[in-house]
Amino acid sequence: MHIDKFTPKSDMMMLLGFAAAVLLMPLWLQPFGAAYPDLMQRFAIFGLFAIGFNILFGQTGYLSFGHAAFIGVGSYTTVWIFKLFTLNILPAMVAGVVVSGIFALIIGFICLRRTGIYFSILTLALAQMSYNLAYSVLTPITMGETGLQVEAADPRAWDAPLAEGAVPRTNLFGIEMTDFGGLAGFYICAAFLIVGFYVALRITRSPFGSMLRGLKTNQNRMSYTGLNTRPYALAAFVISGMYAGLAGSLMAAMDPLAGAERMQWTASGEVVLMTILGGVGTLVGPFLGAVAIKYFENIFSAIDGAVLTSALDFLPDFLVSGLVPVLSLFVGKGWHLTLGLIFMLVVIFLPGGIMEGYRRIKARFSKQGEE
Repeated sequence: MHIDKFTPKSDMMMLLGFAAAVLLMPLWLQPFGAAYPDLMQRFAIFGLFAIGFNILFGQTGYLSFGHAAFIGVGSYTTVWIFKLFTLNILPAMVAGVVVSGIFALIIGFICLRRTGIYFSILTLALAQMSYNLAYSVLTPITMGETGLQVEAADPRAWDAPLAEGAVPRTNLFGIEMTDFGGLAGFYICAAFLIVGFYVALRITRSPFGSMLRGLKTNQNRMSYTGLNTRPYALAAFVISGMYAGLAGSLMAAMDPLAGAERMQWTASGEVVLMTILGGVGTLVGPFLGAVAIKYFENIFSAIDGAVLTSALDFLPDFLVSGLVPVLSLFVGKGWHLTLGLIFMLVVIFLPGGIMEGYRRIKARFSKQGEE
């Protein structure tokens, strides 16, 4: 069995390598056609969401199907701060993280009375209840299906009034998210991603992280020793929920509106796929899984029959006419089929996700070097 050896130096190198890869995205994503700010912001935001989810799922072993609820809570709280107080994203995001943490504490206290599939079903049920509350019951707060939006006429107590017809723009102490062609927004998301990765790294290497992995390995045995395991599981749930709330706050900061669709169960299932695809229990894996899925969603979904025909124009016409209808099933509206096939291959041949593939390649090259 392969066992990784971690030292403070190796952790620092991992952190620096991760930070460099994130900050240099506008350069190395160019050949892949993904170096535009909106997509890179999604990579950072959903990467942060997946890293936080991995603290609960990968470290502690609790599979939640309702984490998108915390994204919604973070988004709604952030937009309300934009409407009532200031367009500065920092206080709005702090409020979003705090409220999401309180909400996660309540949900976790209820759901962690059960384990295994019963815990998962409870999180799914409560998340769907939250979605329906936001969509139809709490419409004075959430604005229902139209969504909560920032308007120029909002009574912001800490900001100067905007001119009539002006477009409210979120900012960080004067730096607007759209500055420098949108790169300002990306680098703010990247900074939060790097900080979130560092916090996850410190949690993993701490005695608290060891306790979480002990819960995943054999919670019953730990309970037989007289240890009360619930506070540790609840702490992991709250931390993970705060990560999700931070991701939701970033979504609202980049695009100042909040809608109930962010709380649907499909969004919760998506982060599960990201974590499994990248590598459950690893530090970098969930981020890689998030990048892979969002890349397929935004790049492959934009490919249609005309693009395929243009790409295959070097082939004879009879081959093009035969290949385009078949390949069209896997791109455009059918991009989920491609994602499903890739996910199936990863689960069958690389159960540890992308990170297992990396370790296998690294081990093979190490053996060749020894020979």
